[in-house]
Amino acid sequence: MTAETPIVVMKFGGTSVATAEGRAALARRVLEALEAERRPVVVVSAMGRRGDAYATDTLLGLIGRLPSTPEERDLLASVGEVISAVVVAAELRAAGIESRAFTGADAGIRTDGVHGNATVTEIRPYALLTALEDRVVPVVAGFQGVGPDGSITTLGRGGSDTTACALGIALQAESVEIYTDVDGVMTADPRACDAATVLTVIRSDELHQMAQHGARVVHTPAAEMAAASGLTVRVRNTFSDHPGTLVADIAAYQPRSVATAVSQIRSVARFLVDLEAPAGTREHTTAQTAVFQAMADAGISLDMFTPTDGKLVFSVAAADVESVQAALKRLGKPFAVEQPLAKVTLIGAGMHGVPGVMARVARCLDEAGVTILQTADSHATISVLVPDEQAETAVKALHDGFRLGDG
Repeated sequence: MTAETPIVVMKFGGTSVATAEGRAALARRVLEALEAERRPVVVVSAMGRRGDAYATDTLLGLIGRLPSTPEERDLLASVGEVISAVVVAAELRAAGIESRAFTGADAGIRTDGVHGNATVTEIRPYALLTALEDRVVPVVAGFQGVGPDGSITTLGRGGSDTTACALGIALQAESVEIYTDVDGVMTADPRACDAATVLTVIRSDELHQMAQHGARVVHTPAAEMAAASGLTVRVRNTFSDHPGTLVADIAAYQPRSVATAVSQIRSVARFLVDLEAPAGTREHTTAQTAVFQAMADAGISLDMFTPTDGKLVFSVAAADVESVQAALKRLGKPFAVEQPLAKVTLIGAGMHGVPGVMARVARCLDEAGVTILQTADSHATISVLVPDEQAETAVKALHDGFRLGDG
């Protein structure tokens, strides 16, 4: 192989590295890449899920609520991926593939230094390129980088996807392959809709919308990187020969239907804040601005916000309810809160400029007996807020009504 041989970044999730069977399948995938005249760079997540010995949640559980700093929690959280990188590098060498483990810092991943949810700011891939020139397969610990002060920072849950995409861009890789325990990106969560099918192709902007609206397929910043850069991504199953889902460049693929997928976010709460001023007045605007600022100061992310009839209506994650209540009490604004609710979103780049899509959404949900509490839309999404107990009914109704399972 030469410096001109294409690079492929191969990311393997926790279920792919947790068992000997998974690691053997990983090694076969790497060998296939080498035989196809590709230079693989492997990115790994921590082994397994909560309860497994080296899973991130298990490691963090060692300190639980004991006093700790954000720096210490990040240091502990990063250990799982380091263990995976060392073990996988050893497995590859046992399979006859020369390999070396890298931490995020070793791989040149620099971040903004925000502990627990850092953003990648720069990649200095010189050590990885040197390894590739020496015909060594780098195995990089995902989910982590190093901040400006030299401390370890983590990229948020699912951050190994972001590590892979950031490396793919920095290394000018031919593609990024994300390996998991499902066959690809699906039209809906199969746990909520048994008619869900694997998408053969999806646009990168659609994948980004799916990630933002609750689909647990690819880490949201990773999907955002793919959409912004035109990076070629494929989501595949470590354990099967299914071709998976190709995430296409925006210009390369035009959807055949107005809708591509439907997603859901559970555990949502809606606040109705009395602004104590008539709609359309300066006082109303000033009161609304004060609420927005109070939420910003409290670090609360608002969704589906609508000023109406002298009130401000918005939704938040249920985990933020107490913080919102405290902020509104400090502000002295009367409010009511409704929960539990769910946000269900129809996603499709093909809906932009097409009349009648909202009417079709409303008809599907009405016929299924779903109560629509609030709506919001963009060029590629229509979201509805519904009672939580009606979420799966809403997902199935939209999936069937827009024939998403037809391929």
